[in-house]
Amino acid sequence: MSTYKRGDKWWIRFRFNHQRYFKCSPENSQLGAKAYEALLRQKLARGELITDIKEKSLIPSFREFSHQWFETDVKNNNKHSEVINKESILRAHLNPFFGKMLLDKITSLNIENFKSQKIKQELANKTINNHLIVLSKCLKTAQERELIERIPKIRLLTVQPQKFDFLTEEESQRLLDSCDGLLYDMILVALKTGLRFGELIALEWSDIDFQNSLIIVRKSFSYGKLGGTKSNKIRYIPFLDEVSQILFARREKDGFVFMKNGNSLCKMSCLRWLHSVCMKAEMRKVGWHALRHTFASHLAQRGVSIMLIKELMGHSDIRTTMRYAHLTPLATREAIKALSSNIGDIVETISEPVVEKVINFPLVKSEIALET
Repeated sequence: MSTYKRGDKWWIRFRFNHQRYFKCSPENSQLGAKAYEALLRQKLARGELITDIKEKSLIPSFREFSHQWFETDVKNNNKHSEVINKESILRAHLNPFFGKMLLDKITSLNIENFKSQKIKQELANKTINNHLIVLSKCLKTAQERELIERIPKIRLLTVQPQKFDFLTEEESQRLLDSCDGLLYDMILVALKTGLRFGELIALEWSDIDFQNSLIIVRKSFSYGKLGGTKSNKIRYIPFLDEVSQILFARREKDGFVFMKNGNSLCKMSCLRWLHSVCMKAEMRKVGWHALRHTFASHLAQRGVSIMLIKELMGHSDIRTTMRYAHLTPLATREAIKALSSNIGDIVETISEPVVEKVINFPLVKSEIALET
C-alpha cells in the first residue's frame, strides 16, 4: 500500500534502493498521490535528491495505527466474535498502555512492563497472552506496511493445563431427571453430541439427516450473530436412538431446532435455566460447556481414540483434545498388555539360540510410543 490517507491528507510511502520515503501529496487525492509517487520515482531514477526522507512525524502512534488496523484488517478478515474480542482488548488494555507511543518506540522492555502491570491486576496468564497475541498481530501488520523495521520480541507467559469440569453418568441422569420439555431436549442433545452451545441453538432442521442419523454442524451463534463454527469447518456427528426420538418429536419443516415462542434462544437465559435445574438436582452449578466436556470425557473413559474425539468435537488442534487423554487409563493399560503379550508370543515361536539373543537385548534403552 504505497498511498494511504491519514487524517484528511493523502500520503505516499515507498522504498527505492533500500531507502524508505514518506511524503505528503501536494494534490490531496488518491489519484494525485499516485501521480506524485510516480514523479518522485522518476527523479530518483535520474539520480536527483529528495528531501524530507523518512520524516519521523509520519510514523503513527500505536493508537492511530491500531484504529486503522482494526477498521481494515480486523473487520475484513475476522469472525464476528474475534472482532468483538479484539475491540475489547484494544480499548481496555493495549491502547491505555501503548496508545501514545510511536510504533517504532515500542520496545521489549515496554512489553515486559505491560505484562507486569496485568499480572499485578491479577489477570490470568492465558488472558494476558491473548492481549500479547493481538499486540503482535497489530505490530506485524505495521512491519508489513514498512512503518517499522522490526517487531520487538514478545514472550508469552507460561500457562498451566486448563482444568475442566464434567458430569459423571449418575450426575448426567440426575440433571435430566430434574427437567422436562425444551430444556430436557437441549441438555440431552448436548450430552450426546458434544455440540457447543452456539452450535446447539444454531441447529436448523436442514442440518438433521434422519435417514443416516447424522447432525451436520455448519453454523454457530456468537454474541447474538449467526456465523460459521469456531474452526470454520463442517463436521458430522452421528446420533443415537434417544436423540433421534427427541428430534423426531420436535420435527418441523424449517427453522431452528430449538426455539422458544418462535424466537431463537439467548445464551444468558439458557444459562439461568440450566443453573436452576442444577439447584433442583441438588448438584453444583455447571455451564453448557461442561455438557460438551462430559460428552468427550465419557468417550475417553470408554476407550475411544483421541483422534476420533478430536473429529467429533471439532477441535482444530490435537493439543486441545489431549486434555481428555488422562481419562483413558484402561486403553493405556491394554496397550501395555498387548506389548507384553506380543513379546511373549515371539519368545514362544522362535528357536532356543535366538531366544537367548532376544533376552539379552538391552530393552531398557528402547523408547516405546503408545497411541492413546
